[in-house]
Amino acid sequence: MPKSSTWVSILFLPLAFLFYLYRYPFSPAIVVEQSSNSIYHISVKDIEGNDVSLSQFTGKVLLIVNVASKCGLTHGNYKEMNILYAKYKTKGLEILAFPCNQFGNQEPGSNKDIKETVCTTFKAEFPIFDKIEVNGENTAPLYKFLKGQKGGLFGDSIKWNFGKFLVNKQGNVVDRFAPTTSPLEIEKDIEKLLASA
Repeated sequence: MPKSSTWVSILFLPLAFLFYLYRYPFSPAIVVEQSSNSIYHISVKDIEGNDVSLSQFTGKVLLIVNVASKCGLTHGNYKEMNILYAKYKTKGLEILAFPCNQFGNQEPGSNKDIKETVCTTFKAEFPIFDKIEVNGENTAPLYKFLKGQKGGLFGDSIKWNFGKFLVNKQGNVVDRFAPTTSPLEIEKDIEKLLASA
């Protein structure tokens, strides 16, 4: 029969380890989050391949969306994003669209093809960026940061085309919405952020 002090050690060590993991979780996403509290330290490429520092959007409310041209959600999302952009652009909203081909091969074209489709077919006037990956080992730094700040249901991974992240004027991710959440459903959230200091 082990001594009482041995029993204490047997019970205490696993509890101490669990507390440590809770207090100091290890995750690459968390490491990214701790390196900066805002999105402004990240640079991306636009649809033409030019470097763009997200610091240029300082003081703006951002809706960041992974988009695709051939998805069942495409027409509705682009239509509603256009409505939001037209209504709130002059009040401080920017919509940043990042094409991604990781879901059902629904964004297969080149950047040139994507730009033509988005501008001609969907009449988008908000910024469209370089095609990226949002999951896996080649995840773009922006999406590592976004997922690190706001995890999703059943894990951090992006589930499908048109996942949405809402970023406040200070560059912090304040909410995340499922692909099936229509842009107009989050209009009130956008209005609140636009009205805030």
